[in-house]
Amino acid sequence: MKALVRPRRLAPGARVAVVAPSGPVPEERLQAGLDILRGWDLEPVVGPHVLDRHGTFDYLAGTDADRAADLQSAWCDPTVDAVLCARGGYGVQRMTGLLDWDALRAAGPKVFLGFSDITALHEAFATRLGLVTLHGPMAAGIDFIKNARAQEHLRATLFEPESVRTLTSSGQALVPGRARGVLLGGCLSLLAADLGTPHARPSARGGLLCLEDVNEETYRLDRYLTQLLRAGWLDGVTGVLLGSWERCDPYDRIRALVLDRLGGLGVPIAEEFGFGHCEGALTVPFGVPAELDAEAGTLTLDVPALA
Repeated sequence: MKALVRPRRLAPGARVAVVAPSGPVPEERLQAGLDILRGWDLEPVVGPHVLDRHGTFDYLAGTDADRAADLQSAWCDPTVDAVLCARGGYGVQRMTGLLDWDALRAAGPKVFLGFSDITALHEAFATRLGLVTLHGPMAAGIDFIKNARAQEHLRATLFEPESVRTLTSSGQALVPGRARGVLLGGCLSLLAADLGTPHARPSARGGLLCLEDVNEETYRLDRYLTQLLRAGWLDGVTGVLLGSWERCDPYDRIRALVLDRLGGLGVPIAEEFGFGHCEGALTVPFGVPAELDAEAGTLTLDVPALA
């Protein structure tokens, strides 16, 4: 797996677009997030449909066409330096096929940020655009609004990425060892749902795979991992990093499942790297080469997340 193209870091005064490719966005949370961005001396611009709600399916932020149009317009605007997702939920997979990927590619690299349902766009940006993307807190997310650690790690990644080249685990090595590879991954259920689609990579070969999820029962997590194994998607993966498993079963049960399903891969597996749906979530750059030392509990990026 090759390293991807790193967009340029942000500078004070940068223009950042906020879009909602997934679920509906509470206005008060959006405004709180915009205030934080302005406090970082950024100029946020909000997509016209960010506060929409689908007339029939109220779990969607407006129609598929409108959500896609907001993302397309923001990315193709030459005055925009970054595109930040407002929140996750569900909806990305309904609109990725409506995007003009040739036009997005022609617009050139810029920063893209999100997580959870946005996992499907991380995959698409990697396969269609060849770009590094940031798996991290979103502009209207509760964690971004209220948690200083999440805010500071994201701010450092955007403005001073060389200062956050090492992430440290608060857990242990489930399978010891060291591994090198290109970072990828995200929400486990979305990676499983993306299999076989035109926007998903054919396998994780050569990659350091980051996994997390939220509000899933163990049998469903088992199904997702088994699906990835049966599809051969995990063949050749070099290592696995686990993030948060908020509102899932007790963590001992999750740990046992991961070892049962992934222990046979024969690669290092390390837990509790602090990314995902947890409080104080860290920002992880997908597409950047890195080294995992499972026993030391460290992930060290070969290069800063952004150029």
